[in-house]
Amino acid sequence: MIRIRQARQGDAQAIAYVHTESWKTTYRGIVPDHVLHHLTTESRLPQWEKQIRSGEKDQILLVAEERDGKIVGFACGGKEREGKLPYDGELYAIYLLQSYQHSGIGRQLVQRIVQHLQKCQMRTMLIWALERNPACRFYEKLGGIPVHTQQIRIGDEDVAEVAYGWSDLTVCLTSNEVNE
Repeated sequence: MIRIRQARQGDAQAIAYVHTESWKTTYRGIVPDHVLHHLTTESRLPQWEKQIRSGEKDQILLVAEERDGKIVGFACGGKEREGKLPYDGELYAIYLLQSYQHSGIGRQLVQRIVQHLQKCQMRTMLIWALERNPACRFYEKLGGIPVHTQQIRIGDEDVAEVAYGWSDLTVCLTSNEVNE
């Protein structure tokens, strides 16, 4: 049984672990190997400690945890950060350990983020994903539509990043066929 809850003090280490391990399994062959090789839980830890401490009211950080307290995934979202595209909310990140993918947890996390955005009066959302990320199919099944692409630099390579947009957040809440 998986429980979705808001992140709290003490969760940063597990979130950083899920973040780095997910990158290593998801992005192998997509981003340079040396980038993945140098990713560590310790290198991501300050980012997640700061996120948990910040407590900004329009942002939310959720974790998916096993009954025994093991964190197996997380998602975070809030106000859209760049202002380049006509979306007011953003799913900043969603990551699950590989063995927990395709189990419905991802959909639960997205739905909880969407509910938070709606409470904050946000009606649209986007997420940026690496174009070759297998999760792009997941975003499409949730009703996301590719709305923009750009090149970003990861390590010493340029990789394509695509923005998926939802002009109506209720689409995410009603997508039942998704299993991620």
